[in-house]
Amino acid sequence: MKLRNIAIIAHVDHGKTTIVDGLLKQSQTFRENEALMTQDLIMDSNDQERERGITILAKNTAVIYKDTKINIVDTPGHADFGGEVERTLNMADGALLVVDAQEGPMPQTKFVLKKALDLNLKIIVVVNKIDKQNARIDDTLSRIYDLFLELATHEDQLDFPILYATGKAGKAWISMPDNPEAHADFSEIFEAIIKNVPEPKQDNDGLFQMLVSALDWDNFKGKYAIGRVNRGTVKSGEKVTILKADGTQESVIVDRVYVNQGLHRVETDQGMSGDIIALTGMKSVEIGDTITDPSDTVAMPTIKIEEPTLSLSIGPNTSPLMGKEGKFFTGRQILERIEKELQTNIAMKFRLGERGEYILSGRGELHLSVFLETLRREGFEIEVSKPVVITRVVDGVEVEPVEELTVDVDSMFVGAVKSEVGKRKGVLINQEDLSSNTTRVIFEIPTRGILGLRGALLTLSKGTAVTNSIFIRTDKVGSQIQKLRKGVIVSSHSGKAAPYGLLTAHEKGPVFIGPQTTVYEGMILGINGRDEDIEVNVCKEKKLTNNRSVGEDGILLPPPMEMSLEQQLSFLEDDELLEITPVSLRLRKKILDTDLRRKANKSNSN
Repeated sequence: MKLRNIAIIAHVDHGKTTIVDGLLKQSQTFRENEALMTQDLIMDSNDQERERGITILAKNTAVIYKDTKINIVDTPGHADFGGEVERTLNMADGALLVVDAQEGPMPQTKFVLKKALDLNLKIIVVVNKIDKQNARIDDTLSRIYDLFLELATHEDQLDFPILYATGKAGKAWISMPDNPEAHADFSEIFEAIIKNVPEPKQDNDGLFQMLVSALDWDNFKGKYAIGRVNRGTVKSGEKVTILKADGTQESVIVDRVYVNQGLHRVETDQGMSGDIIALTGMKSVEIGDTITDPSDTVAMPTIKIEEPTLSLSIGPNTSPLMGKEGKFFTGRQILERIEKELQTNIAMKFRLGERGEYILSGRGELHLSVFLETLRREGFEIEVSKPVVITRVVDGVEVEPVEELTVDVDSMFVGAVKSEVGKRKGVLINQEDLSSNTTRVIFEIPTRGILGLRGALLTLSKGTAVTNSIFIRTDKVGSQIQKLRKGVIVSSHSGKAAPYGLLTAHEKGPVFIGPQTTVYEGMILGINGRDEDIEVNVCKEKKLTNNRSVGEDGILLPPPMEMSLEQQLSFLEDDELLEITPVSLRLRKKILDTDLRRKANKSNSN
């Protein structure tokens, strides 16, 4: 059987996973009566992926079209998960670049295309969502050509096929159709893959060699080492050598060999050259290791991953409510879970801080918050600090990451967006009208200026701002950004929040909790309208008297202000922590005792 290996790459929400769904369904991978035939986002099996509507983990699948097996790698579209993209593109010979017909190429489109062209993958462009009311086909094509001219490393890369698709309907054409409602299917995508993506070089007679590009785990077989066989073949029971990045070697026996078939792994007698396979029986194998025949211990070039841009400290929950809502509380349990995560999440880094605290580093707020949410769902109780931008010293100069920020917003709010980004040291580099009422503004801004920006822009624009950012370079650290957040309302007592006490808090600003919520001294309850923090006793109840007037006890309170985990992370200041449990998210001061906190603030100001 012939073979093709292809990755699907795109900016977040441009329809990449929907196209994979269509390819799976139309290749008769499932039976007609199988539940998956009516399911959307088949590849996004992780709970958070479905809830957030994004791909977080790169995944492999395979379909049969005519006489060809097509291995498909579905990659994340968000910049924070670039580590997943970088390592999985190594397994492909070509890539489907999916671009939204209305939005055109976006920051992550540029990132994933550059990675694919650097690896010299054959690109097939799919202009998706051509049935959108505001689709701008000609403008999108013009931008795509400009992007290739900017990124191509040689002339051959400027010659690429273009398909037009409506991913949700499962239709694609080789030229723009007069009527997108007309009957069609994904045959043109399959044919374009067969025609344009080169067959992998197959050397079944050579000595076995494979670079580990991904890892997986299950409770039955343990760890799976996943990669494309560079040369040779491998069978279960054979002895192989693992070549580590540090030069060490380890001999192991291959337990089982698997290949992809639809969404499943199927055991096979032999892993063949050019195919994407999974091997079991290797406890110590890591991403970037080379697995070889024992008689040929030459390592393949390892996978280079961009460095993290943000870090935060993570540790056991130390609040007065510790141990009441989770299953795992100790530093040892947290450390074991982090070490397990580091085996597969190679863009994440870990180190011990000067005071023994755990410092976790990642590619952005979303990258870190997805892991924190995973810990929460697994039953951990933790507390985390404010994320800080990672700076480095290059030639004696301290440098910081700078990002390209793209904001699509209702035109009436453009001035407010420019003002807010300007306060955060952002510089406007381009502005254009996307439609009669939508404008795209592009800035260069230090990463520290992006912390908390998404929430601020949503508030300023009445929810219309769509923001995307991507790392572009490092620059000399600029001047300090002034504090942009107001002070907070802090609980002065512990107990249950009462309506009467909450009424006082609501007079100061937005409040995060409702009546009967358990609070403790030093817990943050809301946002003060002024710059300084203020202590409020929300447990205070109204004194009972014998005199009553109509409606006196019917206290009406506004609903609590709700924030997601990412929003609460970006809300934090240096003297605050976020308490995360399976049940609750609580903002708190590092020093809970009011008197001790005041003394510490006084000494810091002196």
